[in-house]
Amino acid sequence: MGSDEFIGIAQQALWVLALGSAPILIPALVAGVFLGMIQAATSINEQTLSFVPKLIIVGICLALFGGSILLLLTDFTREMFARIPEMAR
Repeated sequence: MGSDEFIGIAQQALWVLALGSAPILIPALVAGVFLGMIQAATSINEQTLSFVPKLIIVGICLALFGGSILLLLTDFTREMFARIPEMAR
C-alpha cells in the first residue's frame, strides 16, 4: 500500500468529518452571528442570552441530523475495516 492510498484515506476522513460536523456547526455559527448583532444593537452583554439559544439550536440540529451523521460515520468505519486486509499486505 503506497503513500497515495494513505493520503486518499486521510482526505476521505477529513471530508467525512466536515460533512458530519457541518449540520451542527453552521446553524450554531449563524445563530451566534445573529445574536451577536442583536446584542451589539441593543447593548445587552448577557452571556446566557447567546449561549442558551445556540444550545437549543445545536440540540435541534442533532435531533434532525443525528441519524444521518451516524449513518455517514458508520459507513466510513465499515469501509475502513473492510480495507484492513489489503493494508496489511
